Amino acid sequence: MADGEGLDLTDLDNDGAQPEDAVDAASQEEEKVPTNAKELEAVYEIPVQVSAVLGKANMQVSQLLKLGRGAVVELDRKVGEAIDIYVNNRLVARGEVVVVEDRLGVTMTEIIKMERS
Repeated sequence: MADGEGLDLTDLDNDGAQPEDAVDAASQEEEKVPTNAKELEAVYEIPVQVSAVLGKANMQVSQLLKLGRGAVVELDRKVGEAIDIYVNNRLVARGEVVVVEDRLGVTMTEIIKMERS
């Protein structure tokens, strides 16, 4: 700080200590963020609903009532197109259908980043 450049007298209040507002703001910004799996144990047992949506279709109730065993409902996706993966009704990823032994599964191929509000 040559020649007092950038020096403000308010910076010298409280014997050079930061104002209380600045300390409160700094402590709020430094909220403890989990850094490893051990610190996340509290949320491990919280149930979430995971849905894999193969596609969607719109139809009238009369068309729906006419559906029977073996009916085919045309979806808005093409074969090989990524499916949507939702957690608690929020889109979180896209993926592909896979077969694991005799069951269907989903491989995540893309994670959807959401903007925090």
